[in-house]
Amino acid sequence: MKHTCVPTSRTVLGSVGTVTLIAAALALQSAQAAPAKAAPEPPTATAAAQRARNISTALGAEAAGFYYDAPHNKLIVNVTTEAAAAKVRGAGAEAKIVKHSLTSLNAARATLKQQAAIPGTSWATDPKTNQVAVVADRTVTGDRLEQLKKVVSSLGDRAVLRQSTGTLRPLVAGGNAIWGSGARCSLGFNVIRDGRPYFLTAGHCANAVQSWAATQGGPEFAVTEAGSFPGDDFGIARYTDADVAHPSQVDLYNGSMQSIGKVGDAIVGERVQRSGSSTHLRSGDVTAVEVTANYQEGAVDDLVQASLCAESGDSGGGLFDGDTALGLTSGGRGTCATGGESFYQPVREALEKTGSHIG
Repeated sequence: MKHTCVPTSRTVLGSVGTVTLIAAALALQSAQAAPAKAAPEPPTATAAAQRARNISTALGAEAAGFYYDAPHNKLIVNVTTEAAAAKVRGAGAEAKIVKHSLTSLNAARATLKQQAAIPGTSWATDPKTNQVAVVADRTVTGDRLEQLKKVVSSLGDRAVLRQSTGTLRPLVAGGNAIWGSGARCSLGFNVIRDGRPYFLTAGHCANAVQSWAATQGGPEFAVTEAGSFPGDDFGIARYTDADVAHPSQVDLYNGSMQSIGKVGDAIVGERVQRSGSSTHLRSGDVTAVEVTANYQEGAVDDLVQASLCAESGDSGGGLFDGDTALGLTSGGRGTCATGGESFYQPVREALEKTGSHIG
C-alpha cells in the first residue's frame, strides 16, 4: 500500500563565507576598482532563506529580520544603520532601515511570554512592519483581554494587537485519512529512520493515537513511536510492513503527486502549499516564522504561520514549496468558508529530533 503526505502546521541566521563576501566587496569599492557586478537575486525562496541566514549572521546585532518579496524575486533584509545597509547591498540583497532591532523585538516577545501567555493568543515578529504582531481569538475576553491589552500597550510601537473571530486550536478530528481510535489526522511526510520506513505527523496526533490505520476501522499499518506536544508539535510513526515502499510524495488531489526530495526553512513572503485530508490542496503565503501559539493544551513555539486555511483532520499534513518539505500542520484559526490562517511545525526540527531523514 502506498501512503503519501497530506498537509495541514523558521527564522534564519549564519556563515563565515558571507563575512568574507561582504569584506571583499567593500575592499573593491574602497580601492576604486571597476564596479563589481551585484550578486544575482535569489531565484527561489529557498535560496533567499539560505542567503538571509548568512547575511544576518555576518551583520550580528545590526540585523533586524528579513523577508522574501516573491512577486519581484527579492530578498529584503532589515537593518538599523546605514553602514549595515551598505553591507547588505554588497552581499546582493535589498536593505531596509527600520527602527527596532531584533534584540528589542525579542525583548517584547519575552515580556508577552512572561505576562500574557493566555490560551487563545499567538504572537510573531513581522519583518514587514518591524513589530511583534499579537492576535487574540474570540475566547480571549473580560479580564484576560484587558490584561493582554495592557501588556501590548506597555510595549509601545514594538507590538500591535489584533482580535480574531476564529478560535485557535489543533486540527485533529474524527474522520478518515490516517485513523486512530476516535481520532483522524493527516500523514505529513514519509521518512527513513534506522533504515526503516516511518512517517511524520503532528505531535498532538501521535500523543493521542498508538495504532494507525489507512481507513476507519481498517487493519493497522503503522504504530506511533514518539510524539512531542506542547512545546513542539511533531510525532513519528513506524510502518509495520517494512518491505512495502513508501515514497515521499504529497497528494495534490488532482490525480497527481508532488515528489519531496529535500528540506528547507520557510521565509516570510514565500508562496507555499499544503495538502490535508479534510480540505485537500490549499495555497497561500508564509506570513510569519518563529510564532508562539498558546493553545488550550499549552504553548508551542517556533511555528510557521501561513495565510491559508486548515480545518479539523488536517493536522499533521505537510507544508511544502515544490519538492521542498517545510512544515507539519499544527493548528489554525478560522475556517475555509470564512477565511483562516494556519500554523506549522518546522520539518527540519522534527527530522533532527527524531533522527530521521527524507528518503
